[in-house]
Amino acid sequence: FTFQYFSQAEPTLYDINLDIMPGEKILIVGPSGCGKSTLGHCLNGLIPFAYKGKISGSLTIKGKETKNESIFALSKNIGTVLQDSDGQFVGLNVGEDIAFALENDCIPLEEMRQRVNQVADMVDMKEFMGRSCQELSGGQKQRVSLGGVMVDDVDILLFDEPLANLDPATGKKAIELIDEIYRETGKTCIIIEHRIEDVLHRDVDRIIVMDDGRILMDAPANEVLASNILIDHGIREPLYVTACKYAGITITPDMHAENIEKLNLLGNEEKLRSWYTKAAASPKEEAHDPLLEVKDLSFSYDGVVPVLKNVSFTVYEHEMLAIVGKNGAGKSTMSKIIVGFEKPDSGELILKDHNITDMSIKERGEVIGYVLQNPNQMICCTKIYDEVALVLRNQGLSEDEIRPRVEKALQICGLSPFIEWPISALSYGQKKRVTIASILVLEPKIIILDEPTAGQ
Repeated sequence: FTFQYFSQAEPTLYDINLDIMPGEKILIVGPSGCGKSTLGHCLNGLIPFAYKGKISGSLTIKGKETKNESIFALSKNIGTVLQDSDGQFVGLNVGEDIAFALENDCIPLEEMRQRVNQVADMVDMKEFMGRSCQELSGGQKQRVSLGGVMVDDVDILLFDEPLANLDPATGKKAIELIDEIYRETGKTCIIIEHRIEDVLHRDVDRIIVMDDGRILMDAPANEVLASNILIDHGIREPLYVTACKYAGITITPDMHAENIEKLNLLGNEEKLRSWYTKAAASPKEEAHDPLLEVKDLSFSYDGVVPVLKNVSFTVYEHEMLAIVGKNGAGKSTMSKIIVGFEKPDSGELILKDHNITDMSIKERGEVIGYVLQNPNQMICCTKIYDEVALVLRNQGLSEDEIRPRVEKALQICGLSPFIEWPISALSYGQKKRVTIASILVLEPKIIILDEPTAGQ
């Protein structure tokens, strides 16, 4: 099976040969832009019905050629949980959203209520039936999206990077839910994901490794992790596998590295312990002058429940700082206050000895760049070059000044080969890098990246 978007000069998928059996649980991995999501779109019918292109070869689901079926018919066989849950919601509240497919099928009201309640209970969202989907946490949104496809009782569940916007703890719960549903219903599950270690928290039957539109390996997880194929193609291995390799331990299939709880070091425990003891800590860098100071910052959205309470920290020049915390901890809220999207209830922001607490978004934007978590909320042009050059053009710079800055930013983000590509042809992870380039090109003193590795 080969597929080429009409907007591209080369195929995105080349000579794909793949069989997925009923009741299997499959993990598809690969670097950003390798064709994973495109393969998913071919399976669920978005290609060729929503995204047009040239198809050669055969792709059948339950014996029927997908290109000869309507997207409505395909949706009865395969349900998709999208990477961006917000883009999947159609109902005003949780109950309406889960019921949407049944409403389209004109299911009698009493039967609809019964099936919606049953699915809501299965995904643990029954007590939120009247809540707006936009008020939910990332993990809860994921559950509502899953409920919306399960209510139609499809045979195949396709998850397109379900962990992309979830913290590790919430992601673990999401994988546990997917595994629970898989075991209880016997449905075929196809998971497209970068976070291999998190997905392998529960067993999968096979891992399919992709790069450059091709399938490089199709094997059980223990065999994939015993090879070097992941690291050779820029795909993150589980951290415990990397640690073993740093310690000089050769991973073999009989070590069962697919799950840290099953990992058998086969007598290499002392070797790993010795490496861990000797591993040098990162050398302490020379101290720099303070650049941004956050002093006693407090904030609440409703004036009652505090999201941030007396937060203080300092960011130094040339420093790389990580702000971590579970979903809902206030990380994004803090970022929005720093760039001016939200106004704090109390506290101060000091930038190079200047109080910027009351400074406008435009004034802050000249020194602070902000990359949103969802790239689709930032992108407004159709071509990559135009998107990255947009603000520079608005500043009145000439094309002779703009082009080298755009090319440099795209090179840093690994997007130079795609400079003239349409953004619609990019993966979620590549779109993310476009938005990072669009901020890098402005050369701000501070760059804030909200969940930059989601989808990468």
